[in-house]
Amino acid sequence: MITNRDDTRYWIVVSSRDHVQRAVEQGICQVCHGKEASLKRMSAGDWVVFYSSKERYEGVERWRKFSAIGKIKNEPVYQVRMNEDFAPFRRGVEFYPCSEAPIEPLIPLFSFIRNKKSWGYLFKFGLIQIPRQDFLSIASRMLPALQEAV
Repeated sequence: MITNRDDTRYWIVVSSRDHVQRAVEQGICQVCHGKEASLKRMSAGDWVVFYSSKERYEGVERWRKFSAIGKIKNEPVYQVRMNEDFAPFRRGVEFYPCSEAPIEPLIPLFSFIRNKKSWGYLFKFGLIQIPRQDFLSIASRMLPALQEAV
């Protein structure tokens, strides 16, 4: 399922759990409040995992879990008019059935988090490219088929 192509990149998208659930239903990825440039950094076949620090966009309830995982489809970035003032860019994602995974037990394993005490700061950027091994640490907890393989 997860191939080891040299050009595959691995991403974390930060979004509230309710927005991630909507994205999974629609088979899309929308990052950094709909910025086109962020989506264009991704390529078809790249893997993406979604991290939700809180349960609802408008809420304050902490969630702190990886909430979805998928692969970027070979489709162009496109724009959708939501209302008069908001027309975000999106990209197709093939999502996989998964379990959510808490972030706290993984923090000591991550090479992309240098400051383990202030780890949350990195996630304020909305989109983070991570090394393959860090992605596999997350994926092995989310995808049942990988739990024995990784």
